[in-house]
Amino acid sequence: MKKILSLLTTILIMSNLQAQIHNETIVKEWQRAKVYTIEYLDAMPESGYTLKPTKEMRSFAGQVLHLSDAIYGFVASATDEKPTAADLEKSNDTDKASVTAKVLAAYDFAINSIQKYPNSKLSEHIKLFGQFDMSREQVLNKCFEHQTHHRGQTTVYLRLAGATPPAEKLF
Repeated sequence: MKKILSLLTTILIMSNLQAQIHNETIVKEWQRAKVYTIEYLDAMPESGYTLKPTKEMRSFAGQVLHLSDAIYGFVASATDEKPTAADLEKSNDTDKASVTAKVLAAYDFAINSIQKYPNSKLSEHIKLFGQFDMSREQVLNKCFEHQTHHRGQTTVYLRLAGATPPAEKLF
């Protein structure tokens, strides 16, 4: 009986440890993404924040504010945290310092919300935006994919502004 109890205790401890490592891994990736995004924001000159490659496209500021709106929406859905901002893109803000502050606040919201969220609940399924059935972890992964996509699009904006995009940051 002692051996069985000892084995069960060990399994419980190991699964708890795995959950902590999993959460730490997600947070670490978001911290890396934040640093990478800062490099993009810093690389764009102030005058480039209004740059629109075509009239139909978002401005550089619009791209990164859209990215931020999505972070708030997706992460709030996944973690049940109340978003601290909304409709950033609609503000039409193009001031480099202001836009940068808003974008970094969105990353901080994601990092803090994920850090606080119990790992045991990441496998729960929710209806994202009332239509997509997926686990909370999948929602976070979709959000990460979305921010990567839009940050990647801004590479073209940097080139058009005569700026050099940051080097790839996979690790």
